[in-house]
Amino acid sequence: MKCRVLLVLLLAWCASAVAESREARVEVCFNYGCLSRWPVVFEPLRLDGVLLMLERAESAAGERQLLALAIGELYAQAAEQTPIGRDRGGNYADDTAFGRMDCIDHSTTTTAFLKLLEQRGGLRWHRVLEPARRVRGVVFQHFSAVIEELPVAAQGRQEPPRYVVDSWFVDNGKPAVILPLDAWMEGEGPDVE
Repeated sequence: MKCRVLLVLLLAWCASAVAESREARVEVCFNYGCLSRWPVVFEPLRLDGVLLMLERAESAAGERQLLALAIGELYAQAAEQTPIGRDRGGNYADDTAFGRMDCIDHSTTTTAFLKLLEQRGGLRWHRVLEPARRVRGVVFQHFSAVIEELPVAAQGRQEPPRYVVDSWFVDNGKPAVILPLDAWMEGEGPDVE
């Protein structure tokens, strides 16, 4: 009888250890300029669901469409553990809410989400780069996460296309806006304040 109890306890411990090794921890930053930072744990089954969705991509363009949804879903899941659910697109719709995010918060957090997806094999057509910054005039600047098509996906083009993955434009949990980096640098994107 003691052996059975020990065996059950050992199996339970092993199952717990495997589940913990599959969960993902990512730091989310918010309150403008990454003033606040909180860890978020993505449960294995829910993260696997996001990864399975990305597996449906049959091209680089298809992966970008699914990636917009995946980033929105990761933000929605992160909002269950942090106050970022209060974040609204742009900088003014969420006023002074605890959990609001500016473009620095979004570019940092979205890059962390993208790297997690990349590490877990979720990106087959792109790789994650460092965030980009655009400057308009003397005062206005904006940051965004960036991905680049892998050489296979770029189909022989000398410079693989790069895209911003910009979650700052949308309310928490909504699909991210993905645009060509060059167009974004010229100011393209939804009209948000």
